[in-house]
Amino acid sequence: MPFAELSALSNFTFLTGAAHPEEYIERAATLGLSGVAIADENSVAGIVRAHARAREIARQVRERQRQEARHGMIGPPAPWPTTPHWAATPRLIPAARLVLRDGLTLTALPRDRQGWASLCRLLTLGRRRAAKGGCELHLADLLEGAAGLHLLLHPGGARDWHRQAAQLTARLGAHMHLLLRPHYDGRDPARFAHQTRQATRLGLPTLAAAAPILHRAQRRRLADVLSAIRLGVTVDRLGRHALPNAEARLRSEAEMRRLFTGHKDAVDRAAALAAGLTFSLDELRYEYPSEVAENESPSQRLRRLAEAGLDWRYPTGAPERVRAMMEHELTLIAKLRYEPYFLTVNDVVAFARSRGILCQGRGSAANSVVCYCLGVTSVSPEIGTMVFERFVSEARDEPPDIDVDFEHERREEVIQWIYERYGRHRAGLCATVIHYRSKRAIREVGRAMGLSEDILGAMTSQIWGYGGDGRLSPDRLRELGLDASEPRLALTLDLVREITGFPRHLSQHVGGFIITEGRLDELVPIENASMADRTVICWDKDDIDALGILKVDVLALGMLTCIRKAFDLLTQHRGQAHTLATLPPEDPAVYEMLSRADSLGVFQVESRAQMNFLPRMRPRCFYDLVIQVAIIRPGPIQGDMVHPFIRRRNGEDPVSFPSDELGRVLGKTLGVPLFQEQAMQIAIIGAGFTPEEADRLRRSLATFKKHGNVSEFRNRFLRGMRANGYDMEFAERCFSQIEGFGSYGFPESHAASFAHLVYASAWIKHHHPAVFACALLNAQPMGFYAPAQIVRDAREHGVTVRPVCINASYWDNTLEPDRQGRLALRLGFRQIKGVARDEADWIAAARGNGYAGPEDVWRRAGLAPALLARLAEADAFAALGLTRRDALWQAKALHSPEPLPLFARDLDGEAIHEPAAHLPKMTLGEEMVEDYAALHLSLRAHPLALLRPLLTPPGT
Repeated sequence: MPFAELSALSNFTFLTGAAHPEEYIERAATLGLSGVAIADENSVAGIVRAHARAREIARQVRERQRQEARHGMIGPPAPWPTTPHWAATPRLIPAARLVLRDGLTLTALPRDRQGWASLCRLLTLGRRRAAKGGCELHLADLLEGAAGLHLLLHPGGARDWHRQAAQLTARLGAHMHLLLRPHYDGRDPARFAHQTRQATRLGLPTLAAAAPILHRAQRRRLADVLSAIRLGVTVDRLGRHALPNAEARLRSEAEMRRLFTGHKDAVDRAAALAAGLTFSLDELRYEYPSEVAENESPSQRLRRLAEAGLDWRYPTGAPERVRAMMEHELTLIAKLRYEPYFLTVNDVVAFARSRGILCQGRGSAANSVVCYCLGVTSVSPEIGTMVFERFVSEARDEPPDIDVDFEHERREEVIQWIYERYGRHRAGLCATVIHYRSKRAIREVGRAMGLSEDILGAMTSQIWGYGGDGRLSPDRLRELGLDASEPRLALTLDLVREITGFPRHLSQHVGGFIITEGRLDELVPIENASMADRTVICWDKDDIDALGILKVDVLALGMLTCIRKAFDLLTQHRGQAHTLATLPPEDPAVYEMLSRADSLGVFQVESRAQMNFLPRMRPRCFYDLVIQVAIIRPGPIQGDMVHPFIRRRNGEDPVSFPSDELGRVLGKTLGVPLFQEQAMQIAIIGAGFTPEEADRLRRSLATFKKHGNVSEFRNRFLRGMRANGYDMEFAERCFSQIEGFGSYGFPESHAASFAHLVYASAWIKHHHPAVFACALLNAQPMGFYAPAQIVRDAREHGVTVRPVCINASYWDNTLEPDRQGRLALRLGFRQIKGVARDEADWIAAARGNGYAGPEDVWRRAGLAPALLARLAEADAFAALGLTRRDALWQAKALHSPEPLPLFARDLDGEAIHEPAAHLPKMTLGEEMVEDYAALHLSLRAHPLALLRPLLTPPGT
């Protein structure tokens, strides 16, 4: 049995390890190792990536073996029988390095599924005790919870190491080794001899490991930079924290036998132990909650709810086609046993609606008849062109995809309900791995290398967006006054490129929940998030996707908050009760408004690019909005699909299809691929991708930003398109679109759900502009536009906007009837910079019949003088006849934090009366400047209106 490395530290021991987990597996294959145990400190966050890479290497080896069996050997045969170097298939050995508070360090290796559960529960226990990023484990925890684990005891590290080691050995010695690892300082032979004697006294066998932190020696410089970042010093001041050499790397069996001369039995034990550690992450059998209720099976319950929803959605009777679609979907869902998943989503949505929280489902499986009847989405599945099997496929055996968006201000209620219903031992949010991108890499590596902040600021100013690998051309550096050939700067740029893509820390996913039937903390460790009352697992969405674990996405969307507040205002002021499902459909006036690009504040179509495209698109029906949402995206733009589509739509070019087969996929988009599903279908139909290849392409799209591996399919795609007789120009454009989807893809299913919100927000804006502006302001921060632009747009639509008033405003912006029977918008205290909600609520609660001035507010509402000054600066006392300066003068005269009762009134004429202050009147320009300083907007005039006389040429 070849040697296996059983204690490798990856870069998921953040700012310490200098190798990706995948790189260890790839290097192990090159070195001919049988396996690698990725053992990060108190973490298993990186092991799924290594596991997935090991599976991919095994797949590639099987593929080549089949190819050689079918077509013969590639290249000349070896002169003697041997296993080819490319046939090595190392496996991941799951592990974690446990660093105890008592001082002991051990590598924990699960022997079986029970051992994995024990490791996860130990890590959960330690992580839940500590703040985010910490772990507090003790020897007593290990003694009680090590069932199914094999432990490698690291020598040293604690003052009473011998006592603790003896205590641990007495309990768990039958499944322990003492770890021998080289330090490469010239004293290893003596050290190994001493540690072997220690092992003999403890009754433990020894085991050899390189315990690498690098997969190759070339990473030594980066390892030192990581240490410098972690310690907050420059590399010049690392001292003993710097690596003395580049020897702490993954080793071959031959190297290990040379390093452990005289202790080769320890090397043999590593291989023997690895052979006995048969647990694999493939054994993790994820069980979704059964969702059995009231003696009703999940299948029976889902069918009952779907049929009841069918009657609700189609009160006059559902079309036969829709009934057939639902029956087909229910059959497929039952066959794949996904009923509990759909029931969970239904229960989450039902809870939100019981609390009056607006929500909308989206995603591939969400745009189905079943989800439409359950009320998860308001978009009829008849709108789309894709069939259900594209999303819930028996052949692919993939989990369904349903995302549910909730009001961004109230999503936390839904999250806490999920925790309460399932328990924190059964539910947790996914993690998100924060990777080094160009700007952060330049800043942190540059500081570690001793570059000044002004140089780093100049360099990062040249990076846009994700910034690729952070390459700055010599010409660009020269423009900044920097010499790219200067050794330290050149080395810094090399290190920036090397660190880009390294994990920096774990954060929480925006809303992906993992829910289990049994204990989640026996499937994956759970830890505290930095946010209060949030717990997360250590794997991200790509990891759980690789393991086939279902997640429920509970996402936040600001526009849903805006729409719900608009519905509430319509009910309050107009007596109209609306929901997303009951808005009047296909209103020509709404489409006409959008065709004029009058879409400021409208969901998804408010950007300048969308506004520019709307008059060219001129939407006339709902599916036009679906296309409008999806077309201004990197995929169609990069694939040069936008102009061909609009020319075909306008009749400038004929509508043609590359083939009849692709015509069925591209029919509704006039022969031009615009959606992610269409790109995948072109790969299958046009390029002849197998379902497995298409699935790998889809997964590469999902991880493109982190790994950038879409282009590896390019030759396969173009070769397949050519073989099937398609034009190469069309094939090139299609693949460019696929690469664009890797940056930001948009499926038809998501576009349809978003288009529904586009129509809803546009309908409210057109028919009730005051309501829309009020709701949009109350839902801030969100969208593209600042309050000043929202207010200006509302006034252009005939809405009267009234200023903040101490006697009329509340925290939120409100609506008031005007003399024409319309609604006027009253700005609320939330628009004033520095005013908190509880302070605004105090003002409204103590107002009674109104305030007489700043002192009256001070006495009755108990506000601090500083807050009164902010109200005065916002001109909130103007309705009382006080100018901004007069009100500010009175506010500044109040010194004590609260009124003193003894001096609240004039005592026998002894009060001091100050003479009236005659303050100069502010100019319009001064008033406007103060408006923007306090409110970020002004109702007096547009700033450029004051400059117009200066900007207008004489005589015009």
